Amino acid sequence: MQKQVQFMDTILRDAHQSLVATRMSTEQMLPILEELDQAGYYALEVWGGATFDSCLRYLNEDPWERLRTIRKHVKNTKLQMLLRGQNLLGYKHYPDDVVESFIEKAIENGIDIIRVFDALNDLRNLTTSVRAIKKFGGHAQCCICYTLSDVHTNEYYVALVKEMEEMGADSIAIKDMAGILTPANAYSLIKAVKAVTNLPIHVHTHTTSGIAEMTYLKAVEAGADIIDTAISPFSGGTSQPATESMAITLKELGYDVALDMDRLKVIADHFRPIKEEFREKGILNPKVMDVEPNTLLYQVPGGMLSNLLSQLKEAKKEDKYEQVLQEVPVVRAELGYPPLVTPMSQMVGTQAVMNVLSGERYKMIPKEIKDYVKGLYGQPPAPISKEMQQKIIGDEEVLSARPADSLAPKMAELQAELGDLAESTEDVLMYALFPNLALPFLKKRKDPFHDVPIQNVTVLF
Repeated sequence: MQKQVQFMDTILRDAHQSLVATRMSTEQMLPILEELDQAGYYALEVWGGATFDSCLRYLNEDPWERLRTIRKHVKNTKLQMLLRGQNLLGYKHYPDDVVESFIEKAIENGIDIIRVFDALNDLRNLTTSVRAIKKFGGHAQCCICYTLSDVHTNEYYVALVKEMEEMGADSIAIKDMAGILTPANAYSLIKAVKAVTNLPIHVHTHTTSGIAEMTYLKAVEAGADIIDTAISPFSGGTSQPATESMAITLKELGYDVALDMDRLKVIADHFRPIKEEFREKGILNPKVMDVEPNTLLYQVPGGMLSNLLSQLKEAKKEDKYEQVLQEVPVVRAELGYPPLVTPMSQMVGTQAVMNVLSGERYKMIPKEIKDYVKGLYGQPPAPISKEMQQKIIGDEEVLSARPADSLAPKMAELQAELGDLAESTEDVLMYALFPNLALPFLKKRKDPFHDVPIQNVTVLF
């Protein structure tokens, strides 16, 4: 009997987040949703990550309305989202009542599968999310943030998987956000994980370093059940491998692939001119399509590489790029080997830039790094030395409890702050996550002319 390999397409979330900074509008998605629904995918990734933020910040869209619209047109295929555990879709920890309410509304508005991760792989930061996903009838996909270090061994990841299964995970995702999971490591890791769990294993990578297709082949060979791909116009570069290419390859190797190739062609034809539009507007930066083998050397995600370059350009110090790249793994080791995923990638990258540009290491330290060392993001994968701790936070106390335990419930207070601007719990949650974006959006919805200055006109008869 042929082994079935299932596909999740990232076109409506990670593919355009990776290539065009999440600028695809609901209007651009709408005409092809029913074809996507009939193409034979296991799931479609449609929400989470930076989609919520971008809808408000750049597109003047209600992210909740986008989700409802997609659900209305996608009746057969599971809808999936990416959630940062206790951080939800933001960059800080939220109280448990906010997390639970958000998950309840995400499922109510159409999400089936929630892929939930913590940037430090601190499972205490997933407990509230997983409990809420199960409570409201969703599928809890617990996610390992894959990275390499002295502590991030197969044994480390196997122990995480066992704990995740005990927590109530319905499936396990291996999230390789930097594109550094090599084919050999994919094979050995998935074999090791498969030996301790019968849960479905879902693998996610990026083509940044040029090895993703080979990684998927070895992952499938080792027993992976589902892979993340992107329809061809939005594949490659810092996105995922092309759906069609992987489907053809796996079919020829004898795997059972349920995708409808004719429909995939129709879907690709729809997105091709949209990509060209982004290219013409300059939103699709050609650099994101480059293969970057340095990713494998420095373990720095593609998005982080471009971010570092832009910081150096702003400071007119592009000549320090190689020096900063070499500094990143050193900072990361000193900070207990955090995986380079949001928000840790931004924090470690900024510290590396400051160390190089200031000429003195840790002369300047961002507040976020101090908070991290204080334990406000969770427990680092490896202990931070007393010397580093002293250098960064002096004699300040380090929190050992789950960070969210110190956060008081907030939903009632947020509701009161918004008053009649909030027409639903979804509006309150929008405000909880992105107050500076939600407030003008909600005011404009209530009164389209709220920000138009009143002018006094003198009428002469």
